[in-house]
Amino acid sequence: MRLTRRGWTVVAAAGGAVALSWQYGPRALNAVVVPLVVVLLAGLVTVSRTDRPRVTRQPVAEGFVGEHRTVTVTIETDSPLAATVRDTVGDGLSTATAPVAAITLEDEQTVTYDIELAHRGSHRVGPLEIVVSDVAGLVERRFAYTDRTPVLVYPQLHELGRGAVDDLQALAGVTDRHEREAFDHLREYRRGDPLRDVHWKSAAKHPDGELLVREYDDGEGAGAVTVAAGCFAGCDDELAAAAATVVTALLEQGASVGLVVPNGREPPGAGREHHRSLLGLLAVVGAGDLDERTRQAADVLVRTDAHGTTIVTDDSKLPFDEVTSGDHREVTV
Repeated sequence: MRLTRRGWTVVAAAGGAVALSWQYGPRALNAVVVPLVVVLLAGLVTVSRTDRPRVTRQPVAEGFVGEHRTVTVTIETDSPLAATVRDTVGDGLSTATAPVAAITLEDEQTVTYDIELAHRGSHRVGPLEIVVSDVAGLVERRFAYTDRTPVLVYPQLHELGRGAVDDLQALAGVTDRHEREAFDHLREYRRGDPLRDVHWKSAAKHPDGELLVREYDDGEGAGAVTVAAGCFAGCDDELAAAAATVVTALLEQGASVGLVVPNGREPPGAGREHHRSLLGLLAVVGAGDLDERTRQAADVLVRTDAHGTTIVTDDSKLPFDEVTSGDHREVTV
C-alpha cells in the first residue's frame, strides 16, 4: 500500500497549511488541514481493509500465425473497488493497444482484450496486476498474480499447386499396399525375405550395396504415411510451415499420417485431434537434422537448408516454393 501522486499532493498541501497556521492562526489549520487529513485517513483505512480480488483466467484457443484470439479474465470482489487491471502479453503475441483497463470492480467482472498470434511457438499471456485505490485516488494497493495462460501458435499453412496435390494424393494411395501390417523399422536382408519388402531406395544409397528390408508389425498404423522433417539452424520456421502444409494435405486426402522431427514424433493417425497433435509438435519444432535411418524409412522427407526447403519422396524431389501457389490458407482444426 502506498500514496499516489495525488496523495502526496494532499500531504504537501496539508503541510503547507500547517506552516501558514503559525503565521495566521489555527483557523487556517481547521479550514484546510482537517478535511484533507480526514479524506487521506479514510483512503488509508478503506484500501488497507480491501481483500485480495479473486482472478480466474479462461483458456485461449490455439491458432495459426496471423489469427486473432480474445483473452478473458474474470475478477471477483466482495465490495466495489476502483481498480486498474494490467495484463502482460508475452513474446510471439501482439496487441493493438496495451492490455490496461481502468474499471470499477463489483461482484464478478470480466475483462477482455484481443491479441494477434504473431509468431509460431508456445507463448503465454500474464502475469496480471490489479491496482485498487480509494474513491479520491489518494491511496493505492497492488495485487500481483503469477498465473499465466498458454497460447499455442501453429505454423502458417500454404496453398499447394494442383500438381503437388495430385502427387500427395498418389502417395496417400500407395499406402494401401500394406493393409495387412504396419511398418516398424528397417533391418538387414536375410535369405528367404520376400523381395517386395526390400526398401530399394535405402539399398541404393547404402555404401556397400547391402539390401535393407522393411520390418512390419501387426499394430495400428496400417497403410500410414510417415513424414520426416529436419533443418539447419535458423531455418526452423520455414521447415515448420512446409511440414505443416504437407501433413495437412495428406490428412485431407484421407491418409493416416505420422510425423518425425528432431525434438519428437507422433505415430500415424487421422482425425482432427491427431491433426492438432501434429500441428502442436510443429509449433515448437526447433532446428536439427535426423539420422540416416529415419530419413530413409520416411515416405516423405521435408528438409530445409540455406538453399530452401525440399520435399523428397520415392519418385520425386521438389523445391517447396515450386509446389506452392504462394498463398496462405485457412484451416479449421
